[in-house]
Amino acid sequence: MKKCLLCGQDFIPATSFLRIFSFKKFHEQCLCQHCLTKFAPISGEHCKICYGKAAANELCLDCLEWQKMYGHNLLHNHAIYRYNDAFHEIMVNYKRYGDYVLREVLQELCFEQLKKIKADFYVPIPTSPEHIAKRQFDTVAAIYSQLVPLSFFLAKKEGQGAQGERTRSERLKSKQSFLVKEGIKADVNKHSVLLLDDIYTTGRTLYYARDALQTAFPQAKISSFTICR
Repeated sequence: MKKCLLCGQDFIPATSFLRIFSFKKFHEQCLCQHCLTKFAPISGEHCKICYGKAAANELCLDCLEWQKMYGHNLLHNHAIYRYNDAFHEIMVNYKRYGDYVLREVLQELCFEQLKKIKADFYVPIPTSPEHIAKRQFDTVAAIYSQLVPLSFFLAKKEGQGAQGERTRSERLKSKQSFLVKEGIKADVNKHSVLLLDDIYTTGRTLYYARDALQTAFPQAKISSFTICR
């Protein structure tokens, strides 16, 4: 028996043929079926670039705006769930109140899909120094560090604040907040890079991260992954 990390009820974890007979390490289930149904998987109809709300094979309103700025150089993002009340509650407790254990819930929600996306480098979006000092952990790295090998190529400039505390308009008008760390010895050019974040809202954060990496490694193939959109 396991205790659900969201509702506290005891439940019996599901067992699959793959989990029994594979030698690979699997993430241990921490959500009961009832709590799992609170999250809304993205349907087959979504934006072909970022998984936002759009008709099949069309661009969402955000990507249409990014297209005006970047032309065909759009950032392809893969997401799993729609941002809803259940996600909002988790992210408030995880980020605002620093409930570190909730990283396990976020890991469970994404690890199956993440392992299907192969990349040479998995680069987490860094948390600001101020927020790391406040929470005592990097919220994005904490989610993904046990799922894939992380490459910490990016740093966030001090004094930039958090995107989650800004309005949509303020997000889009924000200045470049990322820089590529000095002394990276890995051969990143001509290799695939997957940026990792928790939520894709407007795309401003991920585009700035992509821009910083693309300037340093112009031949790298960069895409992104978020748990929800």
